[in-house]
Parts: sequence; C-alpha cells; structure tokens
Amino acid sequence: MRFHQLRAGVLIGASLTCLALANAAHAEEAAAAAESDTPANEIVVYGKGETRQVQAISSEDIVTLLPGTSPLKAIEKLPSVNFQSADPFGNYEWSTRVTIRSFNQNQLGFTFDGIPLGDMTYGNHNGLHISRVISPENVGRVEVSQGAGTLGTQSTNNLGGTVENFSRDPEDRFAADAAVTYGSNETMRGFVRLNAGSANGARGYVSYAYGSTDKYKGKGMQDQHMVNAKLVIPIGAAEVDGWVSYSDRREQDYQDMSLDMLERLGYGSDNLYGDWALAIKLADIANNIDSFNNTTGLPGADGLSDITGLAPSNPSAGTVFPGDYKSVDDAYYDAAGLRKDFVASLGVKAPLGDKVNLSLKGYYHNNRGMGLWATPYVPSPNGTPISVRTTEYEIDRGGIFGSLDIDLGSNQVSVGGWYEHNEFNQARRFYALASRTDPGFSFRTYPKNPFYTQWEFDFTTDTLQYFVADKIDLGSLKVNLGWKGFKVTNEADAVVQATYPEGRIKAEDWFQPHVGLVYELTDNAEVFAGFTQSTRAYASATTTGPFSTNQAGFDAIKNTLKPESSDTYEAGLRYNTSSFNGVVGVYLVNFQNRLQSVAVGSSIQGNPSALQNVGSVRSLGFEAAGDLKLGSNFSLYASYSYTDATYRDDVVDGDGKVISPIKGKTLTDSPEHMARGELAYDDGKLFGRVGLNWMSERYFTYLNDQSVDARLLADASLGYRFTDKIELQLNATNLFDKQYIATVGSGGYGDSGDRQTLLVGAPRQVFVTLKAGF
Repeated sequence: MRFHQLRAGVLIGASLTCLALANAAHAEEAAAAAESDTPANEIVVYGKGETRQVQAISSEDIVTLLPGTSPLKAIEKLPSVNFQSADPFGNYEWSTRVTIRSFNQNQLGFTFDGIPLGDMTYGNHNGLHISRVISPENVGRVEVSQGAGTLGTQSTNNLGGTVENFSRDPEDRFAADAAVTYGSNETMRGFVRLNAGSANGARGYVSYAYGSTDKYKGKGMQDQHMVNAKLVIPIGAAEVDGWVSYSDRREQDYQDMSLDMLERLGYGSDNLYGDWALAIKLADIANNIDSFNNTTGLPGADGLSDITGLAPSNPSAGTVFPGDYKSVDDAYYDAAGLRKDFVASLGVKAPLGDKVNLSLKGYYHNNRGMGLWATPYVPSPNGTPISVRTTEYEIDRGGIFGSLDIDLGSNQVSVGGWYEHNEFNQARRFYALASRTDPGFSFRTYPKNPFYTQWEFDFTTDTLQYFVADKIDLGSLKVNLGWKGFKVTNEADAVVQATYPEGRIKAEDWFQPHVGLVYELTDNAEVFAGFTQSTRAYASATTTGPFSTNQAGFDAIKNTLKPESSDTYEAGLRYNTSSFNGVVGVYLVNFQNRLQSVAVGSSIQGNPSALQNVGSVRSLGFEAAGDLKLGSNFSLYASYSYTDATYRDDVVDGDGKVISPIKGKTLTDSPEHMARGELAYDDGKLFGRVGLNWMSERYFTYLNDQSVDARLLADASLGYRFTDKIELQLNATNLFDKQYIATVGSGGYGDSGDRQTLLVGAPRQVFVTLKAGF
C-alpha cells in the first residue's frame, strides 16, 4: 500500500511541478519576448500536433556537447531514455546501451535519413551504429518517439520507440568549417568540412574527421576515421539527394567487471595489454589448476583432437594466483572491436501534379568487422597458452523505400513501402599468438591465417514492409489512422558446420494498427492520445535469435515460435509559449510472447535448449519535460520519468516446472526513476551549460538479487565566440569525478548471483576545442 501511495505522490508531485513551471513561464513570457539577444532556436522540440510522445534534439544542442559525442548521448536528457557508455563520447560500442521505456536496444528502431540501421547492437547483423555513419557535426536533428515511431519508419524490431537521425542540409554558398580538440588521455580530434553551392543550383559538402584517445585505465587506444559527403541537386520541381560515408573504427576494450572484482581489484583494474608475462602466468596457473583448455567444445577435427595437449603445463607457475587475482577471467590480455563501413544512398523527391508527392530512396551498406579476444581457454598450436578468438562479421545489404503523399483536403493520405535484401556472414575463428615471450600481434589489426574455424554461416534476410496512413483534420481535432505490415524471411546456411542449425524461419504480420488523436485546447495547449501495435522480426545470427540453438532445437520451434509483439497506449498534454515548452504524458505497454532460451520438451527427452515464448511484460510510466527561458540569457531544462516494468509470468520448462520465478520482478537495466536538469547561458558571445543526470538503482539479474547503485553525474561546457566563425569551447564530463558503474549487461544477464557484466564509467575528463570557419 505504501508503494502505491509513494508512486501516486511522485506522479502528482511531478505534474504539479510542470504546472508550476508553466505558470512561471506565462508570467515571464512578455519579458522574455522583449529580449532580442536571446537565441531563438529551439533546443528541444516537443512534437506539437503529434498524436504520440515525440521530441527532437536540434543541431544547436549537439554542437555544445563534447565534439565527437554520439547523437545517442545527446538524447539521454529526454524522458524515459536510459543511455549508458563507459567512455565520455558515447561511442565505445561494446559499452553503449540505450533503453527507452524499459525496451532494450534490439527492441528499438533506428534510422539515418530513413536508411535502416538495424538494432545497433555490438554484433549487429542488419545495420550499423550511428557513430559509424555520420560525424556529429553533420547531424541536423535527432527525433525520438518514446512509444512508437511513425508507420513509415524502416524498422521491423521497434517494439518500443524509434530514434531517427537526420543529416544537415548543405548551404547554398561556399563555406569551410574546421575544429580541433585536445584533452584528457591524449585525446585528439580534428574535423574539417568544405561546402559549396548556389541558391538555385546544386549544393553539397564533404567532411573528414579523425579522433583518437588513449584508454583512461589500462593501456590501449580507440580511434576512428570518418568521411561524409552529401549532395543536393534541384531538377525543376524535383530534388535529388545523395549521401556517401566511410568509417574505419578500431577500439581496444575495457575489462568487463563484476561486483566482486570491483571489490577485490578496484575500479582501475583492466585488461593486461602491455604485460604479456602476467597474462601468460595467469593462463599457466589456470592450466595447472583446472586443465580447462577444451571447455569451448572444439571438436577433434582438423588435427585438433588433442587440444589440451597443445599447451604443455608449466609447474613452475604454481597453483596460486598472484595478488588479488583469483581467476584467469579477472584480467584477459587484450580485446578489441574493429569495424569498417561504407554507406551510400540516392533519393528523389518530386511532385506528381498538385496533390501528390513522391519520395523514393535507394541505399547500400557494406560492413567488415570483428570482435577479438585473447582467450586463455584455447591455446595456440605452438604451445602458447593463449590464442586470439574472433567473431567475424560481413554485411552486404541494399534496399529501397518510398512513399506517396496525397492531399485530399482534410485527409492527408500516405502509402509506402520498404524492401531490403541482406546477406550476413558470421564466423568464429582462432588465430595463433607468436610465443610465450612475445604475442607478436596487435589487437588493432585484422588477423590472418586462422588455425581453426569453429563455425561459419551465411544468413540471408529478405524484408518486405508496407504502410498506409491517414491524417484527418477536423479543425481543433486531428486524427491519425493507419497500419503497417511486414514479412521477414530469415535463412541460415552453414559454410563450416558446428552445432548451430540450418533452415528457414519467417515473421509475418500484415496488420499492425495505429490510431491517435490530438485536440487543441487553446493556442498554447493540446492533449494527445494514441494506440500502436507492433511486432518484432527474428534476428539472423548464431549469437542471438532462433538460430542460436542446434538443429534439433531449431526444428522443434521453427513452425510454432511466435514473434514478440507489443501494445502501446499513451496520452499526454503539451503546453507551449514563447518562453516555456513542456509535455507531460503517461503510458502503458503490454509486451507479449517474450523470447528466451529454455529447455524444449520434457526433461527426460534430453532435447537442447532453444528459443521459446516465455510470457509477457507490463510497463507503465509517467514522463515530463520542459524548458523555460529565465530571462537575462539564461534557460532551464528539466525532465523526469517514472517506469514500472515487470515480468508477468514465470519461466517454465517443457514439463511446466518453474525454472525461473521472475513473475513480478523488475526488468533488468530498467531504472524506476530518471531525472535530468540543465542550466544554460548564451548572450551571443559567452555561452555555457551545466547538466545533471540522475538515475535510480538498476538490476542485472532477472531475480533482482544483484544491482548497481543509483548515480548522479554532472557535465559542463563553457565557450566564447570571438566572431561569428571563431570560438573556443571547454567541456568537462563527469565533472565531480564520480566513481560509478556505467554499463550493465555487457556480458548478458543471469537469473541470480554476481556476474562479469559491468563496465566502469569514465572518470572526469576535460577537453578544449577551437572552432573556425568562413
């Protein structure tokens, strides 16, 4: 009873706070409007006229962040957005996580200029991370739909919200922009952009960015080369646009930690790169204790029938780990993520008469990448007790999407579709290291000549999606009606067979409806409400989805498995004046057919584990956000979100026996409370900003017996514009040097108990940037 009273108090208190801000804003409106030196650009746009919860972050907001910061980090101040990263830029992909309304990253939709980015997870099988397709300086805006994206969004995994990124348009003149950044941990970053164009002719830009930083603990480096180019050509009443980007990113990893490791080894503990002798010693001790080399299940093929004999024991190493180490998993020698991406698109927008507009775009994406790990579990054939284990990725995909927008007076009808063909190759390989005295290999390079390929698969995914939408204008009331549907076929073919299955499976749902309305109460206030049903397609990979079992397990589920789906209900109020903009909203999400690996059939049958539908999740919450112009060039932004997300069913096996009693437990990585605040100043010359980011406790076990504490972080920026084109900017992240856990779930989640799945957040970092242009 006390919990429900507390929850009601929180909701009422937050609502009254927003109303108080609105009243204060109304009182300040006349004074604020009179101040001509206050910047007119809106930093956060609250989706006026939309039938769903939606906000947009503008480029004016992004450029005040630390240069090179991911657009995803820019949206973390929006309500219900939980963003985590172990680095100050939000670009370190192994650590980057974003959840919205308790839906995790692979249940959200991501696009760039309409191009689908897939689920943006680390081992992405159908796209790429936004930090590898566009430099932050070229981002025009980022639009976040917390509940459901537009029906025309190119995504088949957005059970929850969508994040749509848009590039800035070229200017209609010759211009040049450059920036150079230097800061903590020998961080160096440079950016240059050349723009050319005319008011009525072609216009475009090309940019190059390079950034590098040493790791803030341990040894190693993370860097990236990025090239972007955009061209816009008007042809009569039509407009053609093209985009090309290339990225080469290499990042050496930080060590995944557990609570026990943090207690024993400290927050500064990391991989052993640079201390090969200690890495060898830990591997030798582990061999002497456990003789564990063959735990990976490598078969006795290809001359590897006696793998344990490849690493001779070293009795002199003993059986006691040095210092506070107690396991070979406490510190690996090194690990890294390597990614190369090429993205290109060509689009056209053209009127077809007075009442119809056509939009069409084709795109292509090629990726080559791998995740590397110095594994002490498989020795090199030369007797070195460590080898390089890789998971290798190659993506070759192309597609086309488009729409027809038809003006029928009070009805604005849109119909459109999307098709993509994706070929994804995934492999697990092992490469030898040189000797016990020298690894002879850099984890920043792509290894060659594997001594073993454990498995390799070709995955083919064909996606066909369509949508129909109608915006009905009834004066003060506007109604949105429509639906989308898709069919996604996933097929797996073995190149090098292991225990994983071959076969085909499809997710098909041709009717996923949306209905919404927005009613204008006054010139300044409106209410909105909506309902959306969404279905999520399956993943094509050995590491996730229906192909992450063996052949018998896949055959048992391929005809009965149901794709995950969600029903989202939301409603809210927006209030906008010249000095205050804000929104409050509530939502309820019912998430059905949740997928999890469990044993198939009765235990006596001895069937393997496979993906199964294990029940549902309910999420309900409250969101509020607002920005207020305080006068005298000051402004204030604040947001708050409350989320109650719980599992509605226990997980049971084929006999109906409960194997995971999670009913009523809170979802992993789903903080109940999040609050953000930001005070900014800008008089046209001097500008600055201080931001606070607080979130409550996060669980990293399904049974909620392990968690990380709440944390409060502060960032700040300060700058001065010497002219319209020359400015100096100082940025500080984690201003008060808080020691905290940034990412949970890097190594997955378990039912209970401590787990090596946490990543430490970056300490205080300080950077200075000089920007110039003409």
